[in-house]
Amino acid sequence: MAGRRSTAQAVEVALGTHELGGFLAVPEGATGLVIFAHGSGSSRFSPRNRQVAEGLQARGFATLLFDLLSEAEARDRQNVFDIALLAARMGEAIDWTRGDDRLAALPIGLFGASTGAAAALVAAAHSPGHVDAVVSRGGRPDMAQAALALVRAPTLLIVGGNDSGVIALNESAYAELTCEKQLSIVAGATHLFEEPGTLDQVIDLAGNWFATHLGNRPTPRPGP
Repeated sequence: MAGRRSTAQAVEVALGTHELGGFLAVPEGATGLVIFAHGSGSSRFSPRNRQVAEGLQARGFATLLFDLLSEAEARDRQNVFDIALLAARMGEAIDWTRGDDRLAALPIGLFGASTGAAAALVAAAHSPGHVDAVVSRGGRPDMAQAALALVRAPTLLIVGGNDSGVIALNESAYAELTCEKQLSIVAGATHLFEEPGTLDQVIDLAGNWFATHLGNRPTPRPGP
C-alpha cells in the first residue's frame, strides 16, 4: 500500500461552539480513518504524530490530526489534563467525520500519545459502535481509570523500553483491559521515541494493528 497519493488539507473541526484547527489527509481508496489524540502541551503540529500520520497514509489510511482545545482553553493547565473533556472532544470529532462523505463509511481507529491515550480509550469506551481499534504511543492509559474495563475496541499499547515508569503504568492498565489487547515494548526507546528508528517501529506496529482491525468493514457505520 506504500506510495498511495493523498490529498492533505487544513480543516476546521466544528465541535459544538468550537472550530478547532486540524489536518485531514485522505489517500485514494482509503480503508480506514485514524483520529489522533495529542498529549499534554502538544497540538496538530506535533512532529512525531505527523510523522506517524504520514506513515499511516502511505499504508492507505486517512488521518485526522486536530487540536483538542482552543488556544484559550489550552492556556488553562487544568484543561490540558482534563481527560473527560479531551475524551468528549474525541467523541465529537468522531461525530464530525460522519458528516463528511469521504469519511462516513470508513472504520475508525484512534491513536493517542501521552495523556491523549487516556482520552482515546475513554472515547472508545463511550463509543463502542464507532471505534474499531485503539493504539497508544508512550501513553498514560492508566488515566482512563474505570473506562479501561469498558473498552471493546482491540487495543495496542506501545511503550519505549527505556521509559521505565511508563512501562509499569501501561502494564497496570493492560491488566484492566478486557478487550483484545497487546503490549509492545520498543527496545532502546525513551518516552518521546526520539532515538533513530524507534518511531519507524511505532509506525509499523500501529500500521499492522490498524490493517488487521480496520480493513473488514465495507459498509457505513451505524447512526447514533
